[in-house]
Amino acid sequence: MVEKVTKDNALWKAELPPERFAILREAATEPPWSGELLGEKRDGVYSCAGCGQALFTSDTKFESGSGWPSFFDAIEPGAVILHEDRSLGMLRTEVLCGACNGHLGHLFDDAVGTPTGQRYCMNSLAMEFDEKDN
Repeated sequence: MVEKVTKDNALWKAELPPERFAILREAATEPPWSGELLGEKRDGVYSCAGCGQALFTSDTKFESGSGWPSFFDAIEPGAVILHEDRSLGMLRTEVLCGACNGHLGHLFDDAVGTPTGQRYCMNSLAMEFDEKDN
């Protein structure tokens, strides 16, 4: 069960660095090929940089060629929320953190060769990575 995190924007702004606030709370997007988690290859868990909610595991990460970290499934039901996004004059599926509603990226149904056929295209700055202990 995902525990909800509720804060007003003033508190989020005080807690998050400006670039993370812009992505998580204002739905900005980092430039492609710029995120530090894009090339991350270690085993571990990707969590929301705003609230710490576990979102994805390295087992579901794949190289999509899109320029952003991509995953084919969330870590558990409710970890992420899907929302219709009609910004930019097109219909897309926005991916939000299931706990704090922070903007993470978008979901696309174009991941050929993955078990789900889906590509969760995420912003590195929206997440933190915790390496799995061996």
